[in-house]
Amino acid sequence: MTGQPHEHQDERGRADGAAHVSTASTTEKAEATPPAIPELVIISGMSGAGRSTAAKCLEDLGWFVVDNLPPALIPTMVELGARSQGNVARIAVVVDVRGRRFFDNLRESLADLEAKHVTRRIVFLESSDDALVRRFESVRRPHPLQGDGRIVDGIAAERDLLRELRGDADLVIDTSSLNVHELRAKMDAQFAGDEEPELRATVMSFGFKYGLPVDADLVVDCRFLPNPHWVPELRPFTGLNEEVSDYVFDQPGAKEFLNQYTELLQLIAAGYRREGKRYVTIAVGCTGGKHRSVAMSEKLSRRLASEGIETVLVHRDMGRE
Repeated sequence: MTGQPHEHQDERGRADGAAHVSTASTTEKAEATPPAIPELVIISGMSGAGRSTAAKCLEDLGWFVVDNLPPALIPTMVELGARSQGNVARIAVVVDVRGRRFFDNLRESLADLEAKHVTRRIVFLESSDDALVRRFESVRRPHPLQGDGRIVDGIAAERDLLRELRGDADLVIDTSSLNVHELRAKMDAQFAGDEEPELRATVMSFGFKYGLPVDADLVVDCRFLPNPHWVPELRPFTGLNEEVSDYVFDQPGAKEFLNQYTELLQLIAAGYRREGKRYVTIAVGCTGGKHRSVAMSEKLSRRLASEGIETVLVHRDMGRE
């Protein structure tokens, strides 16, 4: 009789002990799991180039957006996001320039993020001086850096201050000729995917007579090929037309150029991946951006897609003639 309760007590003790050990293991395992670090995008660029529109687009895509956050507070924002238990998985921060100290703080913050292995991307909004002047004049507001000078003086000062940041940007978008809807479409094309690709390429045809795309990382010149413009039956059409495309690629060196440049891009893409660069804009040019560059861009984008590089195709100047 006296031993039976003792046996029950031992069994309860072992059961309680087992439960206690199990709970402790679960707690230790939970504590050992590090919090998920949010994705981070830093939006910057020229005043008037569309930073607010880009930020609004990311907000509509489900990103947690903070406007005009001092650069020194970016690591704190990421840390707070990590503590949210997955509720804040993607953070976009809009930063602009107000003085030289801005860049000292931003460099320190970026170094802090790199030390903590935070993946960050910089989106830089660019625009021509003429376009920026028109935008500021249309809203009758001064440029934040013009002081007692003219709008163009503020633009020049800001461009000088932002030069280093533009060089570090992962994605540069030139909004000179874009309206709000076109800028949103570009942002959607880059960020709307459910899973971030290893490398995303924008292949853009353009005409040299309309100027180089300022957001190009690589520039290809197709003017070494005969121009379909001088073939009367092909002149009205574009590089999207099968006859024009066949004419371009029947020329000596066209197919060889496409093959060898694709191989070169594979080498470059591997280096971009190693360096953590996720975006590249390849500008393919001819005289007017209507025939040769369009045909070459179409073929090149298909080749890159077949190599596992997610590709966005843009014909910048087609239709301008």
